[in-house]
Amino acid sequence: MYDTVLFDLDGTLSDTFEGITNSVAHALKKFNIDVADKRVLTPFIGPPLYESFMVYYGFSKADALKAVEYYREYYADKGIFECFLYDGVAETLRTLYTCGKRLVLATSKPEVFAERILQKFDLAQFFCFVAGATLDSARVAKGDVIKYALESCGAENLKRCLMVGDRKHDIAGAKANGLSSAGVLYGYGGEDELRQAGADYILHNFSQLLEITA
Repeated sequence: MYDTVLFDLDGTLSDTFEGITNSVAHALKKFNIDVADKRVLTPFIGPPLYESFMVYYGFSKADALKAVEYYREYYADKGIFECFLYDGVAETLRTLYTCGKRLVLATSKPEVFAERILQKFDLAQFFCFVAGATLDSARVAKGDVIKYALESCGAENLKRCLMVGDRKHDIAGAKANGLSSAGVLYGYGGEDELRQAGADYILHNFSQLLEITA
């Protein structure tokens, strides 16, 4: 049914809770905001960072962009590697690749960081293209990232393209580009969020992709 599959990264391929929340806490500390329990920072996983600083801490856009710079101070050297793959991800990606599926990464994380994570887990070999945000935030919304990914990998039949993610932003971005979407429940969005966003499929585990892409 689908020959091109686009993937979110954080909360979909890898559990990045530790690295992202440590990086956010580092940024907030620069604004004299202490976080006692990093679980309250979970909503930062997935959406564009500068938006989350504005939504959850009331930052102006200028302060939010400065917070992103502070975030990257920690993330670039430490936070980026404070993560692990979800069960079945490597095996499923290998199977999809072997079956001839075109795999594309579409993440709101800057491309330079996304590429390093794929290399860390030896997953880069399965992807034909990595689409991410730009460091200057010119491209950061998930819909824009997906559009860039589709154009760059030469996808023409959008009915045969599927977006896989864990947050409403992934589903909305897919809809904005005319794609079907699958939401994974083990990430950070939850079933209610994904269903309300209009996900075409709900996956309890990553390996279920093998069934819906056959």
